[in-house]
Amino acid sequence: MANMAQAIRLALHYGEENLGVREIFGEDVGPPLGGVFTATQGLKHAWNCPLDERGIIGAAMGLAWAGFRPVAEIQFVDYIFNVIDLLKLAGNSAWTTGGRFKTPMVVMTPTGSGIHGAVYHSHSFDSIATKIHGMKVVCPSTPLDAYGLMISSIKDDSPVLFLKPKALLRTRGDELIPGEPEGEKELKAMIDAPIGDRSKWKPKWPKVTDYEVPLGKAKVSHSGTDATVVTHGRMAPIALEAARALESEGSIEVVDMRSLIPYDWDLIKASIKKTGRVLFLNEETEITNFGEHLLRRTVDELFYELKVRPRLLCGKATPGVGLSSVLENFTQPQKPDVERALRELLADPA
Repeated sequence: MANMAQAIRLALHYGEENLGVREIFGEDVGPPLGGVFTATQGLKHAWNCPLDERGIIGAAMGLAWAGFRPVAEIQFVDYIFNVIDLLKLAGNSAWTTGGRFKTPMVVMTPTGSGIHGAVYHSHSFDSIATKIHGMKVVCPSTPLDAYGLMISSIKDDSPVLFLKPKALLRTRGDELIPGEPEGEKELKAMIDAPIGDRSKWKPKWPKVTDYEVPLGKAKVSHSGTDATVVTHGRMAPIALEAARALESEGSIEVVDMRSLIPYDWDLIKASIKKTGRVLFLNEETEITNFGEHLLRRTVDELFYELKVRPRLLCGKATPGVGLSSVLENFTQPQKPDVERALRELLADPA
């Protein structure tokens, strides 16, 4: 089974061969490294650019307006904050021109904590990203979803921010990507560059096929009847583990959003109406958290469907994430925190 970095690489290869992708660029994106997490290794249209985030986004916008479908990478989401104004321009270009200037570009960037990256490599951008109206924002939690979301993002005529959870990029899925070989070692031998001299290495790509995860569509990764967890990205597998661990105490439904903008309110609403209890879970800091918006909408539209008050579990309001694993685990929700929040949610008398 492919890991998430390999899945993204396979999707970009499919984009090169079938969707007209001719420009894949960013810091260290090209050979020999293929990105810090190797998500662009071996791609024929991947190239390195200067350490200049504004230059990267500006070039991507120009290429998109000129009719290309570029994929640009910001090496870590922690360094995307200085291009918010450019992302806003990309997001509102179609609206401000009456639809004449579409911006079919993908900006992918690793997000979140979980790799002990300290204050400069552990940020999330989710809540800020959802305020850049006109951009679509996706964040997968499995390799297959990463593959399908990337293909859908490339095809879309809107700018798409593709958030790659740092902690999940080496995580393998339990579903095959269409066309990938079944053996992990076989796939690695085909598309992973060897250690050492890579000057003559070329990948042997499997014949992957088209597979789309529609932008704006969530999924139920674990069915339940007693409580709902709404989450995405790195927190999705943690929620899944917690739901399985608490099966003897209650039936918990896990909704993996996959897309933050647009988001699948119909599926979220249906799950909350079924269970009457909901926990919104993410690793963003708690003040002006995107989960607060979902909680507010739940109260506004589903107040009389709720059995107990809705809850939010998220990162603590600190300026950063510490290097120490003790500090990082204190700042960001961990599995025991999720289990504790779910027990409290289940125990709350209706």
